[in-house]
Amino acid sequence: MNGLIQSLLEWLRSLFWKEEMELTLVGLQNSGKTTLVNVIASGQFTEDMIPTVGFNMRKVNKGNVTMKLWDIGGQPRFRSMWERYCRGVNAIMQAFFFTSYTLILTFFSFYSFVVDSADHQKLEQARAELWTLLEKPQLSSIPVLVLGNKNDLEQSLTVDELIDAM
Repeated sequence: MNGLIQSLLEWLRSLFWKEEMELTLVGLQNSGKTTLVNVIASGQFTEDMIPTVGFNMRKVNKGNVTMKLWDIGGQPRFRSMWERYCRGVNAIMQAFFFTSYTLILTFFSFYSFVVDSADHQKLEQARAELWTLLEKPQLSSIPVLVLGNKNDLEQSLTVDELIDAM
């Protein structure tokens, strides 16, 4: 009986509450943005990824939420596009890379900057690109999630070290 009532409530909620949101993922090349999009969309992790040329857009349905995920290339020639794709979104994600994907459904109101926490040589460059975005007046009202990725690797920084580096 409880399951029937729960199903009825879910059905009623689905009639009146649906949300669409856009999320942009930016970060240096090879930080794990495309992998993260694939995990959000399918729950599948794939090691072999082809670098994003320009951008990819993917629509994902999670319950009553439809997410439009913008995965923007991280090579230097595409970084000028970051601001354009970050305007008007609900969230921007800068990628570092987490292998624990429990955070995935919690970032609905910000953009995300993904950083490879195991690539020490690119940390200063990632920091500079993050601060360039943070200084854009058009993006000042959009919260930012800085996501540390690849933290399963032995050489990755701890959360505190990553915070200090950024």
